[in-house]
Amino acid sequence: MSKNTVISVIYTITMFTGIMVCCICDVAIAGTLTWSLITLSVIMFAWIISFPVILLEKRGILGGIVSLSVFTIPFLYILSILVKNTAVFRIGTPMSVFTLIYMWVVYALYTRFRQRKLLATGVTLFLAIPFMLLVNMTLSKMIAEPMIDIWDILSAFILLVAAFAFMFGDYAHNKGSITY
Repeated sequence: MSKNTVISVIYTITMFTGIMVCCICDVAIAGTLTWSLITLSVIMFAWIISFPVILLEKRGILGGIVSLSVFTIPFLYILSILVKNTAVFRIGTPMSVFTLIYMWVVYALYTRFRQRKLLATGVTLFLAIPFMLLVNMTLSKMIAEPMIDIWDILSAFILLVAAFAFMFGDYAHNKGSITY
């Protein structure tokens, strides 16, 4: 048995133990499953997303992102039912779609620029700025929050500075040569 297989089994047993402890406590206190259903769904969601990465390490990242893409919206729907608040699903769904798109773009960048991680990081940080603005714009329409505040401006500035620092670091490291 490989080291990763052993770690994966221990991880799975630990997650299952957490679920069982919560369910036993909930039944002992309330006589039925109440709050433990939230714990159960969150732990199962986390396990589904993280298990491929734990089992396969870097090779499992794609599986983790695929799982996240497939199960996030159903998870939000279940969670909104369990907490009896439709805002979890109503607001969480568009935010998760934006986040998943951004995550796939980041994955593609690091895959494409496998040998130039500084460049991939710089572009990732730069793209975080329009992503942040898209999220803010959407939330502004949904919950009447201001689209931009001073913290958003500060965040965008820090992201921009960091993005250029990584891109400059890549340029200096490669002395301007283009190698993909």
